[in-house]
Amino acid sequence: MNVKIGTLLIILLLCFTGCKSKKGATGYKKVPRSERIKRPVKIAGTKNTAPDKVEESPTVVVVPATNASYDEVVAAYISNYGTIAKEEMEQYGIPASITIAQGILESGAGRGELTRKAKNHFGIKCHKGWTGGRVYHDDDASQECFRKYDDPKHSYRDHSLFLSGRSRYADLFTFKKDDYKSWAKGLRKAGYATDPKYPDKLISIIERYNLALLDDAVLNKTGKGMLPVASHTSTERHSSSTYTVIKGDTLYSISKRYGLSVDRLKQLNGLTSNEISIGQKLITSQN
Repeated sequence: MNVKIGTLLIILLLCFTGCKSKKGATGYKKVPRSERIKRPVKIAGTKNTAPDKVEESPTVVVVPATNASYDEVVAAYISNYGTIAKEEMEQYGIPASITIAQGILESGAGRGELTRKAKNHFGIKCHKGWTGGRVYHDDDASQECFRKYDDPKHSYRDHSLFLSGRSRYADLFTFKKDDYKSWAKGLRKAGYATDPKYPDKLISIIERYNLALLDDAVLNKTGKGMLPVASHTSTERHSSSTYTVIKGDTLYSISKRYGLSVDRLKQLNGLTSNEISIGQKLITSQN
């Protein structure tokens, strides 16, 4: 009887040991969520070489009032993207005046459908090798593939890479950085646009809105913080020396538009506070 009980105990012990060993060979330790390795997330809409060179803080865009004149829309566009264009000029050597003029022309000063849905400010198509985001948009042909970006600054960076990284645009970089006329004509010659009037349109935009001031700022010909001011503006809203306040305006936004400080704007109008009202006429220069 004792022999049988001893034999049974040995068998049970061997089974228990074998099962435990087998469980140890096939089981796994669950890794806490906080310790798991995360794969890097690719930023959609940017070229493979660009994202690590572009700051990821989102671009803050000031949207002009719905009833704003075209000149006011353009002024807001310059205010939104002028600094980015200067930074791109410093790094890649493309005149900021050319970059902003192309942006205004290609994007409809930020109001174009492609720009609104894809943040594509320069009408750059997907082309071979593009791995970023994409949208389909009617252009020369129906539903062509265009690049899509998460932030307007990515579109500006891709524009710089697009021009500087293709041999057909190499001649552009032989021109002086403040020679916007040669750059405008060179873009057309290199095939950036098929419109024969493309250079004239760019030059007209640059001269109308004094965009050469952007180039001058980068080349240390003027103050770094200076932004262009339209040389002539819509008579619907303001003349060359006065401005009529519309919804959404502040003394700060108006002062930036006319290249003034807030204190100078208040001084011209005898203001003792920052309060303004819709319909109020403000003096913006002394003739």
